Amino acid sequence: MTTYGFHASHEQISPRQLLADVQLAEQVGFTAAMCSDHLEPWSERQGHSGMAWPWLGAALASTNLSFGTVTAPGQRYHPVIVAHAIATLGQMFPGRFWTALGSGENANEHVTGDAWPRKEVRQARLEECVSVISRLLDGETVSHDGLVTVHEA
Repeated sequence: MTTYGFHASHEQISPRQLLADVQLAEQVGFTAAMCSDHLEPWSERQGHSGMAWPWLGAALASTNLSFGTVTAPGQRYHPVIVAHAIATLGQMFPGRFWTALGSGENANEHVTGDAWPRKEVRQARLEECVSVISRLLDGETVSHDGLVTVHEA
């Protein structure tokens, strides 16, 4: 069965307006939504970029939609923090939240001051982050020393 969802584009629309938009999307028949997780808008004209994680809590609490986000662990977000956010939303809204993990883009990640890695390095870092996040969500205590470092999380 095909699911049609609404895209809540934080980099284009204010968080308050997006919350009203997903509530309206539910009223007109949408059953799912997703939001972007961008630190900055694509252009100055757009002028917005709310933080996805607190907004997702508000959106899940104020609708019955299932929600997801695409996020990039490893540079701007440590994988332990991403696992913590996923677990929190999953516990509060069972079966209604999903996430897709990506390797990031310089427009959102440069703010850390770290050099922007080559794609193959970002891919390897993503694979490490997915392993750490999965293991944490499975209830393991995790230590890892590689492109990301985790100590007894």
